[in-house]
Amino acid sequence: MPRTKAKGSPPAWDRLYAIGAPQAGYITLAQAVAAGYSSPLVEYHVNSGRLERVGRGIFRLVHFPPTDNEDLMIPWLWSGQQGTFSHETALSLHGLSDALPSKTHMAVPQAWRKRRLRIPQGIMLHFADVAKDEVTWIGPVPLTKTLRTVADVMAHGNPELAAQAAAQAVKKGLFTRRELREAVARRKGIEESDR
Repeated sequence: MPRTKAKGSPPAWDRLYAIGAPQAGYITLAQAVAAGYSSPLVEYHVNSGRLERVGRGIFRLVHFPPTDNEDLMIPWLWSGQQGTFSHETALSLHGLSDALPSKTHMAVPQAWRKRRLRIPQGIMLHFADVAKDEVTWIGPVPLTKTLRTVADVMAHGNPELAAQAAAQAVKKGLFTRRELREAVARRKGIEESDR
């Protein structure tokens, strides 16, 4: 078995499991290294069947029980835990849409627009800063709250889908039509100032 780094704590499976538990059993290579696992040791555990490689630098603890929405962990970890699921993906997670989006929509910080990114297949990025008070969590994944989600889809998405979601959200008492109009105006104002 490969060694851990010469100086540092020995690797402990419990420590790796503790990192992966709140992330639906997924870990990044950087997190494994921080837990005392060298790259060769991670590769050893992939070859022995304890870890599964699911993306570039992203692994899953094989014996971790499956969870709802765990497929979203890979793009979220790819984003360095800075992305927030948004637009049609968030509509679906909030149960405000019958449509299943063909791509996973994720908002990433506006500053990322200047980066050269290798975006994973099936991911649609939206460059927009999402305030902490506009984020909620469903299980291990962050997504925009309902008002922000519907406003985003209304600002640049499928108008029919946005209207359906808005009607459902208002009927459920999640927000009022006035709050939605104000949120859409804010979204459009922010987008125009960013140009």
